[in-house]
Amino acid sequence: METLVDVVLLTFLVVIAIAIVRTKDLLAVVMLTGIYGLLSASFFVVLDAVDVAFTEAAVGAGISGLLMLAAITMTGRTEAPKRHKPLLALLVVFVTGGMLIYGTLDMPYFGSFEAPVHQHVAPRYINDSMQEVGVPNIVTSVLASYRAFDTLGEVAVIFTAGIGVLSLLSLPQRRRSYRLDESKKELMHEQHMVVRIVSKTLIPFILLFALYVQFHGDFGPGGGFQAGVIFAAAIILYAMLFGLDTAKRVFNQTLIQLIAAIGLLLYASVGVVSLFSGVNYLDYNVLADDPVAGQHLGILLIELGVGCTVAAVMIIIFFNFVGRREAQQDANEQNSTELNNSHELKSTELKSTELNNTKQNNREGE
Repeated sequence: METLVDVVLLTFLVVIAIAIVRTKDLLAVVMLTGIYGLLSASFFVVLDAVDVAFTEAAVGAGISGLLMLAAITMTGRTEAPKRHKPLLALLVVFVTGGMLIYGTLDMPYFGSFEAPVHQHVAPRYINDSMQEVGVPNIVTSVLASYRAFDTLGEVAVIFTAGIGVLSLLSLPQRRRSYRLDESKKELMHEQHMVVRIVSKTLIPFILLFALYVQFHGDFGPGGGFQAGVIFAAAIILYAMLFGLDTAKRVFNQTLIQLIAAIGLLLYASVGVVSLFSGVNYLDYNVLADDPVAGQHLGILLIELGVGCTVAAVMIIIFFNFVGRREAQQDANEQNSTELNNSHELKSTELKSTELNNTKQNNREGE
């Protein structure tokens, strides 16, 4: 039965991947990508990788779709037609894929008990992590303690992505009024009233669930990455329903950028404290008198840093995407207004000239 479920899920994944490649409508591509993420999460659940499934569901089927929706509002919904056939690129893909497949021939069979990872690494984590780290969730002990330096690199990559988006898409700071006239306020409250009321009720529970995922990662699936994405999704939902200007009034952009940096610095600072205490970088045993208590404290601090950075970067990316789109719309409206004013001015001047010419002709006739 398990094999049948695996075959069905993999078949769906292949079919959806082909559909994503063939579809020209970018909105449909975003929707298919979300479905692909949900199927991938289901496949990870079948493989008993619940933490990975949680991350895939939150990122692949959740926040990624929102960010891509914000991106296609700037690029347009339809894919541009291809002007040439990239045969050389296709050849490179086939050659690279063939080399990768050839390289896997010397690897152990998938799930083989004789694989080195099942003979040395996995038994160490399974047998000794509870005594050394004291965290019931082995995945958390591996990511936050044994491989904490790798996780620090991942957080640094996420922070760098946020800095890149800020550098490319950020708009100059301008003083602008957030006051809307009464007609626009009334129109905003009338649109999707039921969705707005329901969302305002759900957003506090979403934030509460994010905190639960953040601080319950030691005992079950969760942690800073998942919690940060869920927290950011709640704020992005608020921005989508009530407008970017309203969201910027509630969530200060400078503070969000500061939180993104503080999260990474908090993670790195825990390692600096360990280093100054005479042990290896990110060795939490010296953070408390009891080594296990030190491990708990270190994992709590770095997971908090991960959650802060991930949430802040996701919010930064979304706000900059949407802000750039609104700036483009404002520029187009301003150009259209100026063009209309120019046409009206020219029309007025032309009428004035014609009127003057008529008066002059009448005088000459008299």
